[in-house]
Amino acid sequence: MEKLHDAGKVRVIVVSNFSSKKLGDLLSVARVPPAVNQVECHPGWQQTKLHNFCQSTGVHLSAYSPLGSPGNVLKEPIIISIAEKLGKTTGQVALLWNIQMGHSVLPKSTNQERIKKNLDVYDCTIQDDWTIQEIKQARLLRGDFMINPQSVYKTH
Repeated sequence: MEKLHDAGKVRVIVVSNFSSKKLGDLLSVARVPPAVNQVECHPGWQQTKLHNFCQSTGVHLSAYSPLGSPGNVLKEPIIISIAEKLGKTTGQVALLWNIQMGHSVLPKSTNQERIKKNLDVYDCTIQDDWTIQEIKQARLLRGDFMINPQSVYKTH
């Protein structure tokens, strides 16, 4: 990837699904550090340790599945309560949380109305005392079925 960067074929290097450990290992040897780490991130999988690590190293965090998957986050009572306070949908609250954290979001939709609603989040703010950090954390997109338990790539 660094050779492609050096040749001007790519402007930045992007990685996906790198844990803090894997990202740290990469940064320790990379001549051209990655600009972005794209990971699953939403109020139900906040990735606080990774978020803090990315901030401290200048790597931008981009959130895929920002609405949760298969959507349990949108049924979370704390998210519902915040949505009611703000007059927004639970999906908008999940997107707004990521945006306020400084993450870019990649919501997936082919529905034009939903796409418009996804953009209608910049007129409000989630207050710090609204307890999103208390939501039980659970990774929703697990890849365990794809990983051999003895794999060198398994870091948890």
